[in-house]
Amino acid sequence: MTPAAGEPFIHSDLDQRVLREHVASVYASRRVSISAHLCFAWALGVAFYWQYGTQWALFWLALITMVDLYALFTLGWHAGIAAADSRHWARKYTRLVTMVSCATAPAPMFVISNDNLPITALLVVVIMSSWTRAMQALWPLKPALFGYGLPMMLGLIAALAWQRDALHVFLAAFGAAHLGLTLRTGIKQNRILTDALILRFEHEALAARLGEQIAATERASAEKTRFLGTASHDLRQPLHAIALFGAALRNELSDRPEGRNAERLMRAVDALGMSLDTMLDVSRLDAGVVTPVVRPVQLDALFLRMNFTFGPSAEQKALQLRVRASRLWVRSDPELLHRMLSNLVDNALKYTARGGVTVMARERGDAVWIEVRDSGMGIAPEQSGRIFEEFYQVGNPGRDRTRGLGIGLSIVQRLSRLLGHPVELHSRFGRGTHFRVVVPRAEAPLGVAASVPSEAASQSPPAGVPAALPRRVLLVDDEADIRAAMAGLLHFHAIDVCTVADEAGAEEELARAEAERQPFDMLLCDYRLADGADGLDAGLRLQQRLDGRVPLLLVTGETAPHRLQRVRESGVPVLFKPVAAEKLLQTMSSLVSAWPAAR
Repeated sequence: MTPAAGEPFIHSDLDQRVLREHVASVYASRRVSISAHLCFAWALGVAFYWQYGTQWALFWLALITMVDLYALFTLGWHAGIAAADSRHWARKYTRLVTMVSCATAPAPMFVISNDNLPITALLVVVIMSSWTRAMQALWPLKPALFGYGLPMMLGLIAALAWQRDALHVFLAAFGAAHLGLTLRTGIKQNRILTDALILRFEHEALAARLGEQIAATERASAEKTRFLGTASHDLRQPLHAIALFGAALRNELSDRPEGRNAERLMRAVDALGMSLDTMLDVSRLDAGVVTPVVRPVQLDALFLRMNFTFGPSAEQKALQLRVRASRLWVRSDPELLHRMLSNLVDNALKYTARGGVTVMARERGDAVWIEVRDSGMGIAPEQSGRIFEEFYQVGNPGRDRTRGLGIGLSIVQRLSRLLGHPVELHSRFGRGTHFRVVVPRAEAPLGVAASVPSEAASQSPPAGVPAALPRRVLLVDDEADIRAAMAGLLHFHAIDVCTVADEAGAEEELARAEAERQPFDMLLCDYRLADGADGLDAGLRLQQRLDGRVPLLLVTGETAPHRLQRVRESGVPVLFKPVAAEKLLQTMSSLVSAWPAAR
């Protein structure tokens, strides 16, 4: 098939597929069409023989029968034939229908005469009607359209014109006009069918490519998740050891001039830990392991915590941080809402060079608008749709690490969906940005004062070393550096630590502790142990061996969503590496204090 002038070029593969569909269409009606033609020929031949009694009718009937039977029983096309062979089968079908038409063409020459006009009229009507119906079935295949259409109709036209009287010449002219119009219609219908098939196959190809692109995107996303999970775990392991060694070093050098360097080291470690924790938040939210605990939340208490957290940063940048009291209560998860607003305030401070940041809340019907306004660089309209994307940062092509990883607003968007708190953005480039979080309003609980409660400050992590710490701890971790760092930190706080690399070593230590009557007060276990061993299962088995008398604390650098979901379902307390020394000690103290009550 060669495209006509002005038509788009059809790729050879697409051309073969289109031709295959056309061939399948005409071959699907082959048996019915040939059988109908054979029956029509027999009826016509018998009638003419009965009318005229001439031998030519029997000869013609025999010829038509042989041709139709050959066309009916010759090997036909089937669905198993390759598209590349479609052109051969198209030519074969064209030859078959041309042969049938040529065998039918002489019939009018022996029947049409001036002496029997009713028979002439009957023959013209029957031939033209059956021929027109057959031509419609041949629209998909243009060569067959001409091969079948021309011989039969030209035979009829010639037989009519041969009589030379006005009536027969008029019928011949009418037949010629009908032939031309029918062929013209068939060509148009062939083009329509071809264009429809091309469009269908192009859509199928586009859909297939789209499916491949979606699959590739999903694979890339999965690979990114696996890469981040693996990289995060591998980075957290040595960073956790650095944090523990740094904490021990800071304790040892607290009264010496070198202690300042230890403090600087720990600030750098804490900054890196915060970056990894940000990525962990994304993994936890994507894993669906974060379940909101919705209750009435006093915004003033929440604002006070943010003022304590971000006030020093604003002062260091010579910015004004204005947190306005509102006496309003909302329904939300206090910690998740605090994280959401903290990310907005942190983002505002990073992108504000002059002026300041304002945090305020206003009541609007059954909702409260919590607004974070800044006088920073603003966001151009073309970038406003991208700021919630992961790792996208406005005006930071050099990836200045002081501006974070570009994940903060992505976490805001995830928390917005999780909590059902819509986030609205209004910004003017060069004038500042205004974020609004819409939260359901709540009534203050009975007996609670409307002012900031005295315990608001206690919501921040307590400083200092907790008093109730375990006396003996069994640590299971396959990293030798982490075992040494953990032992050094806990020994400094008068905790007897026994470190092992696997579950078998832990079993031996438990047996020795029972024999010496020096039981352990806590189990500390890493999630991923050597040779792919599962630290969660190992810790639960060790805890069961002790009849659940001691608490189990899981420490892990894992961020893979399915593993986070599994840890959550187990109900075992977990800390994520790198763990700050104060947080580790505080968690251990809380577990030891609560364990007898919990049991």
